[in-house]
Amino acid sequence: MPVLSAALLRLVLLAAPVEGTAPLACETGTRHLELTADTPGEALAVCIHPGLPTSFLFDAKLARVEWPGRERFVVMTAERGLTLVPLGALARGERVPVSFTFEDGADPAGVRFSLVVHPSEAARLVRVTHQPRSLESYREGEQQARAEARRCGEDKARLEAECGGQRGMLGLLAQELLREGGIADKNIIKSVTSHPGNTLESVEAHSYRLDTGRVEGGHKVVRLLVKQLLQNHGSTPWTPAGAVLVGPKGEERKALGVWTREPLAPGEKRVVGMEVEMTEEAARGTFTLKWWGQEEGSGYELFEGVVFP
Repeated sequence: MPVLSAALLRLVLLAAPVEGTAPLACETGTRHLELTADTPGEALAVCIHPGLPTSFLFDAKLARVEWPGRERFVVMTAERGLTLVPLGALARGERVPVSFTFEDGADPAGVRFSLVVHPSEAARLVRVTHQPRSLESYREGEQQARAEARRCGEDKARLEAECGGQRGMLGLLAQELLREGGIADKNIIKSVTSHPGNTLESVEAHSYRLDTGRVEGGHKVVRLLVKQLLQNHGSTPWTPAGAVLVGPKGEERKALGVWTREPLAPGEKRVVGMEVEMTEEAARGTFTLKWWGQEEGSGYELFEGVVFP
């Protein structure tokens, strides 16, 4: 197993403490919306993602659903709601309008949404009431908020305990990531290919694997890093906002963080990195790396043939 050189180790250290810039926030849990006569009439944004289901549940029967482009979704309907699964034909950032009209004719008579295609996440459930919410509904929302706050607190505590406030090599030491055998690395430039529709070209590519020492569900957890030297053949700068690894069966692993020193200007080359965790078994095989940028209107950048040591 090759041991990471000092120069390559510096790349990992630079990438590790820098928190990646995330795309626009998306409410992925249960979202409660209480309609009144004073509720603004503009369309409310709801995140969707190809392949992930999003459900709408109402407290009244629906009379009509107006939905341009419905053929690009798999839809399961009911009297008081529906579940939709976007197909892959939708582009990142695209907005699809949909409006619901209630059967009882109460005020307001309906509600409009703008389904926004998110790079990696989707709202799971949107619960809409146009009558006063019950005490049970408020209690459910409170319980969910408390559970979410507890999860955030646990994640924060875990990260603080792992890092111990240290950066650089001491950060790796605090996380118990400096162990015998070092960090395994692999030159993957020969296997990585740029998608024909890309504006970015992969000039160099390396992958890294590190045993975290953790076990989840009886399986060892490894930390993986992909470093690429990308060249921008487009006409505008590009800055990574997020990334996912798409596995052999289409499963997606969202990056823990992404990194670069500064935006990649047209015609220039710059190093970028992304980090992800998964089980040792899941890390086997060939992956597709999907990047998206911070800039408005930037599409996906796809690189196939990513493998790990």
